Amino acid sequence: MSDESRRVVVDTDTAGDDTQALLMSLTSDRVSVEAVTIVGGNVEFEYEVENAKYTLELADAADEVPVYEGARGPLVKDHEFADHVHGEGGLGGDLFPDTDVPSADGYGPDVIVEQAREHSGELTLLCIGPLTNVALACRREPELNDLLDEVWVMGGAVNTLGNDTPSAEYNFWVDPDAAKVVVDELDVTLVDWGLCMEEGTFGPDVLERIEAIDTPYAEFYREITTHVREYTREKQGVDAVTQPDSLAAALMLAPELRGEVGHYYVDVDEREGMTRGYSLVDENGMLGEEPNTHVVESIDTELFTEMSIAMLKGETPESVL
Repeated sequence: MSDESRRVVVDTDTAGDDTQALLMSLTSDRVSVEAVTIVGGNVEFEYEVENAKYTLELADAADEVPVYEGARGPLVKDHEFADHVHGEGGLGGDLFPDTDVPSADGYGPDVIVEQAREHSGELTLLCIGPLTNVALACRREPELNDLLDEVWVMGGAVNTLGNDTPSAEYNFWVDPDAAKVVVDELDVTLVDWGLCMEEGTFGPDVLERIEAIDTPYAEFYREITTHVREYTREKQGVDAVTQPDSLAAALMLAPELRGEVGHYYVDVDEREGMTRGYSLVDENGMLGEEPNTHVVESIDTELFTEMSIAMLKGETPESVL
């Protein structure tokens, strides 16, 4: 299958930033979104499901892309929602979609396995939530890594402070047991929180450009980012909107966007306590372990901005490449 028609399954705990990654993928000419699988994470599960369906409707793709419900919570542990970041319901606090779109028959982890078997060597996973569904898929199909083309994961905090605790990024904190399985068993390319904060945020200048765009996508973006912009300003002292999930989607779509990509041994602390979800990335090879994960270390920030602007204008993200 050519690069222009790669098959993708998007695994998501759909809040505002997830919707932008989904739109980035849906509007691309380079990939075909085969399915969306929902995993417990950001907000109450029913909100996540409806948020995904609403996004598909916005992109006129609800009749083409099925939504499958998956694991509603982590493999082992309890977790807390992140509605304090994304607003109640996940889309800023004022938007609560209630679509008539039915969920497809099937369980998210099973669908990942079925898609991988049906399209052996042709399927990419874009994982932008906790990794519970993907870990369960690994247990159902021990050869999953050989069946997949690529696995892109937004998660972890590479030798930097996390966004959920000082030691952990939210997706890895929610289900560290699943994250540990996935980085150990699959050939993952990691897009971490530190990269997002350093090179994948939109400040006032970019947000002013988006204010001037008169499209349904841009209107949706403005609505879902008001709360997170306020949160980022209050908690991190930065007037910006973080773009972790759409950054992962853009990097999946466009090799032109990628800068340095390292190859390191990565592990995840699954223990309860202060270091729950900590992503160990052995950049100096001190542990003597074989590298198992690719880590994106830099991007073309201007190009990412232009890809996002193009998408919000209703154009393909690749139109600026």
